[in-house]
Order: sequence, then structure tokens, then C-alpha cells
Amino acid sequence: MGAMENILLLEDLPEIRVWLRKLVLQVFPMAKIAESSRVQDALDLATAVKFDLALIDLGLPDGSGVSVVSKLRDVQPEAQSVVVTIHDDDEHLFPALQAGAFGYILKEQPRELITEQLQRISQGEPPLSPSIARRVMAHFSAKAKPAMAMHNVSLTDRESEVLLRVAKGYTLPEIGVQLGLSRHTIADYVKQIYRKLNVSSRAEAALEAQRLGLFGR
Repeated sequence: MGAMENILLLEDLPEIRVWLRKLVLQVFPMAKIAESSRVQDALDLATAVKFDLALIDLGLPDGSGVSVVSKLRDVQPEAQSVVVTIHDDDEHLFPALQAGAFGYILKEQPRELITEQLQRISQGEPPLSPSIARRVMAHFSAKAKPAMAMHNVSLTDRESEVLLRVAKGYTLPEIGVQLGLSRHTIADYVKQIYRKLNVSSRAEAALEAQRLGLFGR
């Protein structure tokens, strides 16, 4: 993944916006940051400016940040949308992931942890707060269907190996070491798997791994 040069910051509280801006510049010091406090302004920016990364709050004065996540997915799918919020419940989390969010970070975390999660973005790794990752896996485990029950998807053995490790939360470099392949090769596999399964996030991939019965291997 390339450098994060243009970043959209959607947050309505000025003091939190300043705090997030400092964090972002700490991780991406050369970035140009476009700030917005309203959904409509962010939607306008999404059609006017090409972004590499968007940090999006959910509860805005004029609507939900989920609509901005969805808009970015449609008009510039290369942009990575990451939700930064106080909401850790299913009612906020899953609509955001379904809309195309690449990550989900809770504001209450220590500054160092948020910084570390933002750094992962440059490596192509979805930034998920630990409690959110656990919630996603618990949700999908509870809803897991019998293997192949809903999808007639054919994955190769290698693709299945990669998908299982993605679902378990390993990073791309870690999977590469485990399978004796380069990180770029693993990234290609992940892209291929996501296309086959018609998913766009690690969370959705985890669900598909459950449905395909990979966790029983």
C-alpha cells in the first residue's frame, strides 16, 4: 500500500479533531489533512478530492458517518475508511463494516495503541481495536453456518490456508513467514480470495472462513 498523502478527517468535536490530527501527523507526517465536521461536507469532499485514508466518526450533527464510508467505497474504492468512534456495539459496528469500513478504532483506547493501529494501515493491515476484533469473531462464530451451506465457492488449498490465517488475525508478513511466501504474494492471494468470496474486509472474510468450515481444520 502506498503512502497516506491525502487524509480526510470527519469529526464534529473540535478538541477531538485536534487530538486526532496530531495523532495522524505523528504517524503520517507528510500527509495533507482535509477536516470536516459534517456528513454533507465530507460527502462533497469525497467527490472532489482523492483520498488515501479517511478517519470517520459515526455520530455527526447531520447524520451518520456510515454514509461517508459507503460513498467512498463507491466513488474511490482505493481509499481506506477507518471508523474512529466511542460506539462499540453491534448496531454501529456491523453497518460500518458492511458499508466498507477497513477498520474500527475506539477513541477510549490509549494514544499509543491508536498510533500503533494507524501504523498498520501502511502495511495493508486493518486497524481493529482488540475488543472490536473479539466482538466480530464472537458474532460470526455464533452465526456460523455449515460448510458450503450458502456459497458454492471453490478455493484452492493454498487460498484456504491463507484465508484461515487472515480470519485468525495474523498479519500479511506473519502469514508469509508461516507459508514461506513473500508478503506481496500473500497480498495477491488475499485480493484474489476477497474477489472470489465477494467480501471487502477481514471481518467478512472471517465469516466466510466460518461458513466454509475452515476453523475445524
